[in-house]
Amino acid sequence: MTRTEFKRRLPGYIATGLIILTTAFWTFWGVGEMYYEGWWGAWYNRLPYLVPAAVCLAFTLMALTWPRLGGWLIILIGGAFTAWRWWLQACLGGLTLSWMLGWFPISGLLVATGVLFLLEGRYRRQRRAQGWAPPESWLRRNRRYIVALTPPLLVFISVTALFAPLLLNRVDDGDRGARLIEGHGVTLAWAPAGPGWSEGIGPSRVAGRLLPGANLSWNDIALYGVPPVGFGDKPGYEDRDATAKDMETTGLCRYLSKDGMTLMTEPQGIWRMPTTDEIVRSLVWHGENAGCTWDGESRNADCSRQPNKDTPLWAPDESPIYYWSADEYDEEEAWYVPYTGGGRYGGVIGHQPKNWGNPRHGYRCVREP
Repeated sequence: MTRTEFKRRLPGYIATGLIILTTAFWTFWGVGEMYYEGWWGAWYNRLPYLVPAAVCLAFTLMALTWPRLGGWLIILIGGAFTAWRWWLQACLGGLTLSWMLGWFPISGLLVATGVLFLLEGRYRRQRRAQGWAPPESWLRRNRRYIVALTPPLLVFISVTALFAPLLLNRVDDGDRGARLIEGHGVTLAWAPAGPGWSEGIGPSRVAGRLLPGANLSWNDIALYGVPPVGFGDKPGYEDRDATAKDMETTGLCRYLSKDGMTLMTEPQGIWRMPTTDEIVRSLVWHGENAGCTWDGESRNADCSRQPNKDTPLWAPDESPIYYWSADEYDEEEAWYVPYTGGGRYGGVIGHQPKNWGNPRHGYRCVREP
């Protein structure tokens, strides 16, 4: 290959490398998230996590076959996706220059990749006009597809091998009743399935917007008892978040009946929200205590064994993989704990806006035994 020929092929090489890297990244993200947070309930709960990787792979194969068509599609879809993601971040109040620059390699780079494929298409058209014919060897004719498929396939296999021990060792005894859990230096009774134990459904507020079918935000839980008792707008809290004191005095758990099955109209003072430390110390492995502790600041717990989404603490067949705690991080955010306790399988002991709710963030009330 001459130097001139290499320069003419360079845009195609770069575009192919970029789209393969993008596909490998979304494969890594999608497969990892599917195993980490989507492995519950019916099989169709897992499929959405694979959609980004599948779309990228389809674009890859299309662009390698028809670079002009694939290039234009990548530009249009990449630009639209970037604009949508920026709009969503703006709605959440987190659209900053640093965030946009950090997100660009994930989405905006698709636009540049599409332009490079357009240049590749132009080069191929010129080459065909000069009488170029495809190689007779099947391997040489299809080597670009083999190169494109190999990285995402290896990523899929590697991530599956990483999560296999966690999933194969998950324990579900089927008991969704009230459970007495002896944790690492703490013993608590945890609420049964019902209003005191989130199933990942219910009203939710994200940046102040009600999203049916998601889950309760920290604010919704803490302000349940503020008149009018129940879910909905609370006079006096239109422009501010709930506090730890609100969670203690008007939180949903205080209105839970003794058996944990009914929300009452008056506070009962039997149940409460657990602290971050109590949740960490109650994390389980094979249905037994995982021996976890937390220093109050780190993103990961220090555990004797890797915690899992096991009973009696979690419901493996429901969507929540984090539990809100009673603790607030600051005026606008509150703490939550993942079933993994953080570490190699993903998730961190972290904090999110109090007005944020989604099917992954649940809660479970506790009381003294």
